[in-house]
Amino acid sequence: MTTQKIDAIRNFSIVAHIDHGKSTLADRLIQATGTVAERDMVEQVLDSMDIERERGITIKAQTVRLDYKAQDGKTYILNLMDTPGHVDFAYEVSRSLAACEGSLLVVDASQGVEAQTLANVYHALDAGHEIVPVLNKIDLPAAEPERIKQQIEDVIGIDASEAVLISAKTGLNIDQVLEAIVHRLPPPQGDATAPLKALLVDSWYDAYLGVVVLVRIIDGSLKKHQKIKMMGTDAHYEVDRVGIFRPKMIETAELGPGEIGYITAQIKQVADTRVGDTITDEKKPCTEALPGFKPAQPVVFCGLFPVDAADFEDLRAAIGRLRLNDASFSYEMESSAALGFGFRCGFLGLLHLEIIQERLAREFNLDLIATAPSVVYKIILRDGTTLEMHNPADMPDPSRIEKIEEPWIRATILTPDDYLGAVLKLCQDRRGIQVDLNYVGKRAMAVYDLPLNEVVFDFYDRLKSISKGYASFDYNLTDHREGDLVKMSILVNAEPVDALSMLVHKDRAEARGRAMVEKLKDLIPQHMFQIPIQAAIGGKVIARETIRAMRKDVTAKCYGGDATRKRKLLEKQKAGKKKMRQFGKVEIPQEAFIAALKMDD
Repeated sequence: MTTQKIDAIRNFSIVAHIDHGKSTLADRLIQATGTVAERDMVEQVLDSMDIERERGITIKAQTVRLDYKAQDGKTYILNLMDTPGHVDFAYEVSRSLAACEGSLLVVDASQGVEAQTLANVYHALDAGHEIVPVLNKIDLPAAEPERIKQQIEDVIGIDASEAVLISAKTGLNIDQVLEAIVHRLPPPQGDATAPLKALLVDSWYDAYLGVVVLVRIIDGSLKKHQKIKMMGTDAHYEVDRVGIFRPKMIETAELGPGEIGYITAQIKQVADTRVGDTITDEKKPCTEALPGFKPAQPVVFCGLFPVDAADFEDLRAAIGRLRLNDASFSYEMESSAALGFGFRCGFLGLLHLEIIQERLAREFNLDLIATAPSVVYKIILRDGTTLEMHNPADMPDPSRIEKIEEPWIRATILTPDDYLGAVLKLCQDRRGIQVDLNYVGKRAMAVYDLPLNEVVFDFYDRLKSISKGYASFDYNLTDHREGDLVKMSILVNAEPVDALSMLVHKDRAEARGRAMVEKLKDLIPQHMFQIPIQAAIGGKVIARETIRAMRKDVTAKCYGGDATRKRKLLEKQKAGKKKMRQFGKVEIPQEAFIAALKMDD
């Protein structure tokens, strides 16, 4: 492999806020370089999942190799990585950036810089990237390219004077983007003669090939039948096939320094290939591993139970198959008195949870109930041991607890000035602590520390509704802090319902409990006996509602005569009701669970 070849490679990713046009720009670049024949061209070429197409979001980062003949007559190899824009999939972005040297920063010329734009650009700058700003949607009447250029310079602090103005939808100025990639982004560095050193960027399961591993070669080369070793897991494999993506897989003889491609090596499970691991030659290993990146930490936990208990085995198989392709999703079995057997699952955020649920329902035809999402609490006991608690039902005896720590996040919210008051009030109501507030052009940027527990429920929906959809929100986990938290149990007919118990802040407990019991009163149907519904903290009841009993008119057959006869019949009925209440079972319908868990303030 000649040095000229490595000079002709450009590895770049496209970063942007949700809906600013990353996938459409990727489509145009693929079209302009003739990588996919016109007859095979579809919208969002790189988004392979149905959900990605329908929702218009990218969930998995995708790779494609383009050949481009530049205006100077040279032919260049461009490796493009299309990344997700949503905060839940930020770890997909970080590992894609580790495989590239430069980024195209796509900003909507009418909307400007949003919270997620900032987060993704900082990821790219941390990865040492050269950044080329691209202003998209300049064909819209509301586009203000000059103002947005200034905004990029003010907010992000990178020079936007030479930003490329394009319309990804119509294909305007796409050739300028290609020229900018070739001339403004640096080629990769690498030594073809050194021992093999490759970064494991991603892996997924293919029913025919086993695990397919996406690699970025740093030094050396990767060939067929080569014996390789994963430095993190110390596993050894023999390479079956080596190839590149034009989005379809195409086999090649070898991959050299700077190239991005795939290998298969009869690997059975995706869990065996740790993202960020270093792949090297078994006989001549490289001396030190590449700095990997942090594994994705689940942030939100919730229980998934089948509506019909007979579907449990199907759910187990479906979750196992999803786990094959999504290493960031974790699960363990749990059982609940009210809901039967199910799984406690960990997710990166609420969108991730929603997508996994939707995929289980759609791809595997399962009817599921999800319990209220909760976060991971750290419980420090009096004897000095620390427990991690994912499920409020597992809380140890309060007398043994020294303190409970909850996770906090640092949130960045960008909002037009008109909605600032409502946004600040929302953050204050959710126990937020203001860190910073300043102006970016006409928009306010508020930085808050918030407890994740308050954000998990419906913070994002509330933020969107009070700002009419204009506010954007991005967050990252910072630390665990001590909180005055108590476990609130819901008792129906004096029986605790474990699926509805939750950890709440002491100051908010009464309001939360009252809302919950009022909701359940409307949801649970009447029985032949009266049913008390209580919210309790320990032994103290903080809210109560009663569902009245259905009564039969036992005195209907009495007319006139002695009053004692009526009284006797009523006393008999009362004794029967009392006995019934003692032994009666309250049936809580599934709909009541689902509705009660969709709590809003």
